[in-house]
Amino acid sequence: SPESAMESDLAQLRDIHTVEEFLGTLRHTCDISLTSDFWTVTLPNDLATSSPRSPSLFAYHAALVLLDARVLFSKNRVADLLDPAIHASRSRVERHHLFPKGFLARQGITATREINQIANYALVEWGDNVSISDQAPADYLPDLKRRFSPAELSCLYKWHALPADWEQLRYWEFLERRRELMAEVIAEGYAVLADDAT
Repeated sequence: SPESAMESDLAQLRDIHTVEEFLGTLRHTCDISLTSDFWTVTLPNDLATSSPRSPSLFAYHAALVLLDARVLFSKNRVADLLDPAIHASRSRVERHHLFPKGFLARQGITATREINQIANYALVEWGDNVSISDQAPADYLPDLKRRFSPAELSCLYKWHALPADWEQLRYWEFLERRRELMAEVIAEGYAVLADDAT
């Protein structure tokens, strides 16, 4: 249960009195918890959810901020558009279905849990979200890609965990592959965070 996990965590800190001891314990806990299996098996499986409050999704968004990523198909930084200090009548960035709901419905995929998978969402500016509407990825992607050089597009694909030619993949294959790539982005963000702590 969460209570016993918290009690166990607090027990590890009981005899710690210095910053160095605390950081050493924290590093040790991370080292034994965040194994290669965590990054390649556990985390991708944790991303197989439609929960908008998933800790794994929050970790992915935090990684995008740590990596100074741009919003998908935009020159603007994720950190800038997610800044809570910026107030607007409409959010400047929205979660967009990479495989839109209407498109999936035409493929016979109608269950909300299947459509709203974390791996089917990406952060885009609201104007792009509106223009994409319910088009197939193969139909809306060419216009968006033309805005960027191949090098810029490669960075966007890496940050947003998009496999090459993702728009041609079957939906279930796309979700599985993207979860693996999202876990890699989270791992890269964690590495930045861990490097800053040393």
